[in-house]
Amino acid sequence: MAKLYFRYGAMNSGKSTALLQAAYNYEERGHEVLLAKPAIDSKGDNAIVSRLGVVRQVDFTIAPAEDLLDRFLAERARAVQERGRDISCLLLDEAQFLSEQQVDDLLRIAIQQDIPVLAYGIRTDFQTVAFPGSRRLLEIAHSLEELKTICRCGRKAVFNGRRIGDRFVFDGDQVAIDGTEVTYESLCGACYLEESGGVLNRGWRPKLEFSYGDEPDADFT
Repeated sequence: MAKLYFRYGAMNSGKSTALLQAAYNYEERGHEVLLAKPAIDSKGDNAIVSRLGVVRQVDFTIAPAEDLLDRFLAERARAVQERGRDISCLLLDEAQFLSEQQVDDLLRIAIQQDIPVLAYGIRTDFQTVAFPGSRRLLEIAHSLEELKTICRCGRKAVFNGRRIGDRFVFDGDQVAIDGTEVTYESLCGACYLEESGGVLNRGWRPKLEFSYGDEPDADFT
């Protein structure tokens, strides 16, 4: 049975480079692959762009509400018709932008279609809160692998600080694609807290409330 892999790291940890290397390794050994990314990732248009300068077009982009299993089956059939043989792997960049339902489809692709799925993405946003897609991948992926990078101070970077110009910001929409106005810097916990004034999460995420039963003598055994 094939597996669902989630390879995550802070910004600039080489995720896209690792994905393109994995695709190259498959193809070097005579296998076919499909590359995809969420359509919301406008950086590079329909391409995966490595910070080392390597660029490759994806086979398809994924709309926010799209049924990912159906789309995969259609793209797989198209690839077989065009290439003359089945694919051996599905590789996804920026997997944090997938919905929870789409991540569930990745698990179905791996198990029911017996196709390995390699998903790459960041774990948390600029407020240290997990993206829905990343959270679901952490819950159900067969294999988790952290891709490491370093902070400006030399420690391991774990968080993503958002900059507008030369200023860090800690309020705003969860998704803002890096470009000319918005950029990101990978930070360790200490440097993040220094820049945020010691604040994490900004308190915007709804708190979970647990109920242990209406009766005061509820049986927990």
